[in-house]
Amino acid sequence: MKRTLLGTLTLAIALTFVLGFTAGAQAGGKAPDFSLKDTSGKTVNLSDFLGEKVIIISFWATWCTPCKAEMPHLEAMYKELGKDGLVVLSISVDEAKNEPQVKNQTRAGGYTFPVLLDQSTEVVTLFNSRKSVPYAVVIDKQKNIHSTHEGYSPGDEVALKAEVMQLLGLTPEGGTSGE
Repeated sequence: MKRTLLGTLTLAIALTFVLGFTAGAQAGGKAPDFSLKDTSGKTVNLSDFLGEKVIIISFWATWCTPCKAEMPHLEAMYKELGKDGLVVLSISVDEAKNEPQVKNQTRAGGYTFPVLLDQSTEVVTLFNSRKSVPYAVVIDKQKNIHSTHEGYSPGDEVALKAEVMQLLGLTPEGGTSGE
């Protein structure tokens, strides 16, 4: 009896541990709203951008090498597709003490999309309880999480751009899919 009870408790604890690390907003579900300050201190809400826009939320950190490699591609995509309805929200998960580095890296990269600060990591936990970076969430025009992307390798931006263009109703040539 003791072994069975101990085994059951061990299994319950293990499942709680595993589920805790895989919880978070999932593809197909509605995107949870949030509010964060940007690097200039302005409050930005996800709901400000929802509806008729496709949103990429990109979680990153100043110490993350793959994040640094991905950011210029997100900027290029934002510059190219922003007029068509793409919004990029870049969310730093750096601690408050690293805010100067976040601002410096943003300035040095010439990023024009909003850079938000999730210093308490509450928002990243809504989408990715493991808090891994880089981590991108694509939200469609209906406010649904279309997909999530963990990590970054050169070439990933090609697939991400194709996905975003499809959600925006664009063809690779820049027209609309209805043309």
